[in-house]
Amino acid sequence: MPAKSKAQQMAAGAALSAKRGETKVSELEGAAKSMYESMDEDELEKMASAQRKGKPEHDNNS
Repeated sequence: MPAKSKAQQMAAGAALSAKRGETKVSELEGAAKSMYESMDEDELEKMASAQRKGKPEHDNNS
């Protein structure tokens, strides 16, 4: 499931970094923390690696 916005993609990247032990879980906030808790590494990688071109800054539908 690719990210719908740049903000969602960035949150997925932060959560993925924490899953991999590259950053501390305690540093996560908001959507990144929720994603960390509810998604596995493969899901986060798919969401974080999607192309950014053409994506809105924020998803207005959520």
